Amino acid sequence: MRYLNTVYVRDHMARIGHRRGSLMVRQETGTTRIPLASIDAVVLLGAGQISTDALAACVKRQIRVASLRRSGAMRFVVGGPLSGNVHLRMAQHEAVVSEEHSLAIARSVVAAKLQSSRTMLLRWSRDATDPSHRRRLSQRAEMVAERIAKVPGTGSADHLRGLEGDAARIYFGGLGQHLSGVGIRFGARTRRPPRDPINALMSFCYGLLTAELVGALNTVGLDHQLGFLHRPRSGRPSLALDLSEELRPLTDRFAVALLTRRQLGTSHFIRTPGGAVYLADDGRDIVLKSWEAHKEKSVAHRILRRPVERWALPTVQATLMARHLRGDLCHYPPFVAL
Repeated sequence: MRYLNTVYVRDHMARIGHRRGSLMVRQETGTTRIPLASIDAVVLLGAGQISTDALAACVKRQIRVASLRRSGAMRFVVGGPLSGNVHLRMAQHEAVVSEEHSLAIARSVVAAKLQSSRTMLLRWSRDATDPSHRRRLSQRAEMVAERIAKVPGTGSADHLRGLEGDAARIYFGGLGQHLSGVGIRFGARTRRPPRDPINALMSFCYGLLTAELVGALNTVGLDHQLGFLHRPRSGRPSLALDLSEELRPLTDRFAVALLTRRQLGTSHFIRTPGGAVYLADDGRDIVLKSWEAHKEKSVAHRILRRPVERWALPTVQATLMARHLRGDLCHYPPFVAL
């Protein structure tokens, strides 16, 4: 399957060879011929294999080849000459140190996240059977809309982060209201450590998402530690966290579904003597199995104007970020849940 001239090979039994300027992808369903001139990258998901000849042909044509685990964690990335990777990372560094450019990208990310958050609140409002719940969720959606309107006027990263934090409190208040009938109390977002089952679930899912994004960013040649909204800090995957912001509402939808469908309950969590709450082993197994099924689903993408499967979304957004930083796109187009 191909998105943005990137070929994804998901069959664990796939074997990729090279013949006369084309990749030959052999799978149980047959063999597919892919001209090298038509692609920019190859991503192996799982245990698929690529021959030395095919790898050499890709490197010669500056086609990046990446192998990712099913979790999204990176096994390896092989690219063309180092100059291509160096120039992209130089452009990334220049954007990070430019306050104007960095703030512009951060604004795009935050605006997209808040738009998706508002969409979630409106969806929960429509689903509410209690008229008072429906009204309060609609009010929260309008409060988030007011914050969205203020994003273009933020004059600094700190101002933007404060606005995002304010909108997040409104949004999570609505999430708690929506989940009031599942029998698990949710007061506010807590992270280090999570203090209730809902926070524990969200933190675990956000970790899965961030791992996918780290692999995706490395796949396209970006430094996952050089971010814009999340400033660079030793050991922190700042750019992966940036892109996770715009994808978190989708992850929230996944987590909420596990709870409202009663796939997870209080018995699937453990509480430590210090008050931290984490998923138990059986709860983690349920989440991971459901996460893989969730990645098979498609979501509408306003830039590509076509459905994109959830598993490909991190690499799609990483590719769009790389294209913006290279100067191919005037603005970074973030993902907005529709």
